[in-house]
Amino acid sequence: MTEPSSAAPRPTLEAVAARAGVSRATVSRVVNGDVGVREVLAEKVRQAVAELGYVPNRAARSLVTRRHDAVAVVIAEPETRVFADPFFALQLRGISKELTSRDVQLVLLLTEGRDDHERVGRYLSGGHVDGALVFSLHLDDPLPGIIQGAGVPTVFGGRPGWPEGTVTSPYVDCDNRGGAREAVRHLVSLGRTRIAHITGALDQTSAVDRLDGFRDVLPDAGERFVAQGDFTPAGGERAMRELLDRVP
Repeated sequence: MTEPSSAAPRPTLEAVAARAGVSRATVSRVVNGDVGVREVLAEKVRQAVAELGYVPNRAARSLVTRRHDAVAVVIAEPETRVFADPFFALQLRGISKELTSRDVQLVLLLTEGRDDHERVGRYLSGGHVDGALVFSLHLDDPLPGIIQGAGVPTVFGGRPGWPEGTVTSPYVDCDNRGGAREAVRHLVSLGRTRIAHITGALDQTSAVDRLDGFRDVLPDAGERFVAQGDFTPAGGERAMRELLDRVP
């Protein structure tokens, strides 16, 4: 009986250099994306990498480039909400597509309580990722301060609701207030006279902005035409039943 053969050793930088006929330093620069290598040599290295099936060691490359090729996506919601709500699925799908096209890993971090906030802070402070995308924040959420303390480049999804000057990171959002105004104006243009509004969770700026947009157009609608939801189907149904009971 023959002994099973051991797995073939992984190709090294030295093996790639020998195959390409260049120095180890040249291979390292090409693998790490350095543009200062002549194209004819870079092409030889890329061909040797493909022929040998060389896969860069991420840990070693991080020591050289000081990059981790990973971005944290921090969602300030429990996992039961994230994996049940199609909104988050669409967000993660789009983020994953963009990161994958650039050979960057997505690291998903969810928060549900104080222990989770501390865990996220420790992870980001540990230098595991190159940046963070953070969304679904609530107005009393300590995450912005924790992340700022970690020193990680961050982009927030949604207009910040914390005090002016507290956090200087950029954010991306849509015009929730203007969108709500346009929706109400459309209904008014159709001749509708009793228009109600179901809010989202009012500890999030998107819900506050949409309520403000509704009131911009119908300042005299009164509280009986407003019911509070929470951005979930069940919350919307509950709020709709409340409205129908209050204003048949």
